Amino acid sequence: MNITTVKSSSAKAGEQKDADESARFFGEKTADNPTTVEKEKEPVPQVVIRPMAGPARAKKRHGLLIASFFIVVVLPVAAIFWYLETRSVDQYASTVGFTVRQEDDAGGMGAINGLAGLTGATGGNASDSDILYEFIQSQDLVRRIEADLDLWGHYSAPYDQDPVFALKPGGTIESLHAYWGRVMDVDYDNATGLLGLEVRAFTPEFAKQVAEQILVESQTLVNDLNAQSRADILRDAERDVTDSLVRLKAAREALVNFRTRTQIVDPAADMQTRMGVQTSLQQQLAQALIDHDLLAQSAAEGDPRMVQAKRRINVIRERLAEERRTFASDESGDGSDGYPTLIAEYESLAVDREFAEQTYRGALAAKDAALANATRQTRYLASFILPTLPEKAMYPKRLQVVLVAFLFAVLTWALLALVFYSVRDRN
Repeated sequence: MNITTVKSSSAKAGEQKDADESARFFGEKTADNPTTVEKEKEPVPQVVIRPMAGPARAKKRHGLLIASFFIVVVLPVAAIFWYLETRSVDQYASTVGFTVRQEDDAGGMGAINGLAGLTGATGGNASDSDILYEFIQSQDLVRRIEADLDLWGHYSAPYDQDPVFALKPGGTIESLHAYWGRVMDVDYDNATGLLGLEVRAFTPEFAKQVAEQILVESQTLVNDLNAQSRADILRDAERDVTDSLVRLKAAREALVNFRTRTQIVDPAADMQTRMGVQTSLQQQLAQALIDHDLLAQSAAEGDPRMVQAKRRINVIRERLAEERRTFASDESGDGSDGYPTLIAEYESLAVDREFAEQTYRGALAAKDAALANATRQTRYLASFILPTLPEKAMYPKRLQVVLVAFLFAVLTWALLALVFYSVRDRN
């Protein structure tokens, strides 16, 4: 009985120890863990649950937001729609397309193109089209068309009904030129040199007339470019002929002075004569040597015939040496220039004369080609779309204008609303 009681007490003590260790590990309250006891004494925070929000109610700012939408979006768009439907006048668009072409000429124009390349007067489709592109948008073209078609009268006629799309009467040429950019659109392809135009007017007939007049004035400009190019080429050709003629005269005069000074008309022929003399002397020398050898076989050394043969051989040799020395020496016996120097001087003068003659012939050919092509149309305006007569008004694009205005109005209103609410929330 006592043994059982002791065992039971030991078991209870062990269980109590295990419970204390488990409580310390998990942070539970124990008799020897005062920290846990103090934590239990701290107040537990209370979670406050607010009541549910009530139904939304319209406030003053909501009404202001709706009113601002009507003011910023609805009223402007409605006003634009009303103006487009009741006041704006229909506009008709005529289209025309053309390009500048240059005639290819592999014959006589080759010399002109080479001459123009030296003077910088070259031209091509791209540069001509660039000039035409700027001319179509220029004030000069507007002034010319105004003189023929009365642009002021047509585009300012509906101003009382449509002041937005019509031209205000009584303005200056600058005002008309600024309005010209609104009724004329030009499309230019720099790679191909093609030009496309769209001209708008309040009647289809006038739109076609303006497009035709632009075509006429563009052709006039191309003709002026042709005339200017031909004038430049002719002027350059005549100048080259004059310069080459002066050079040719100088070369020939220098050659005449040389012949007068040296008494040699043709050094080439004179050289052939000298070479013939040397050849003849060589032949005579060879014959004299043969005669001397034949005579030596039958006559004594002191024979007068042997003396005469030797004298002949010596004379021929001296003459041949003198000819060779005169031909090869740079100075003659009288102190004048030798034959090689004269030949070199003559060759230089002959080359100068030949070059001057070729230059003169080339300049004459270029001038003749320029004169032959003076009346030809090397540049011309090629129309691939003739001015069209519109049957339906394409402008103003009412639906597009209304949609764009509505989009910008909505974006403006949304931006203002965001700014208002951001300022309100910040305050």
